[in-house]
Amino acid sequence: MKKIIILIVVLTNSCLLSAQKGKSLKEQLIGTWALVSVDNIYPDSSRQHPYGENPVGILIFDAKGNYAIQILKAVRPKVASGDKNKGTPEEYLALVQGSNSHFGTYSVDEASKTITFNITHASFPNWEGTVQKRQYTYTGNEIKYVVTNTTQGGQSVIAEVAWKRIQ
Repeated sequence: MKKIIILIVVLTNSCLLSAQKGKSLKEQLIGTWALVSVDNIYPDSSRQHPYGENPVGILIFDAKGNYAIQILKAVRPKVASGDKNKGTPEEYLALVQGSNSHFGTYSVDEASKTITFNITHASFPNWEGTVQKRQYTYTGNEIKYVVTNTTQGGQSVIAEVAWKRIQ
């Protein structure tokens, strides 16, 4: 019985992978993704986790070409007053540095292996109205892309962001 169950699981996964192969990457991306990691890579090759060791986040791609991203540090300090309009400068700094979100439209160029985000609105307003191309690798249940031309703390950094499909 155990061998039959294993065979069914293998065949089901094989069928799902075959069905995905006939679709464009844009079609394959449709759905909801959970954040796996965000690593900032500095010019000296050192890495930092700007949202901590276990960040949380969600990425949603829809069939009409819309997307939404939210990234948060898993642990963020609460605002002591309990009123988001009455925080201290330190609390506001922690909130801003502990989150990143944006939404807009996206397109995929499979030949150049790039996803282009046309950012409509963002928690970092300097990104609003910008177009950002990101190199990606895709393995069916995981997508990883690279954010270039980012400056943090006065240094140029490259961010690697990995997402896993939510089943």
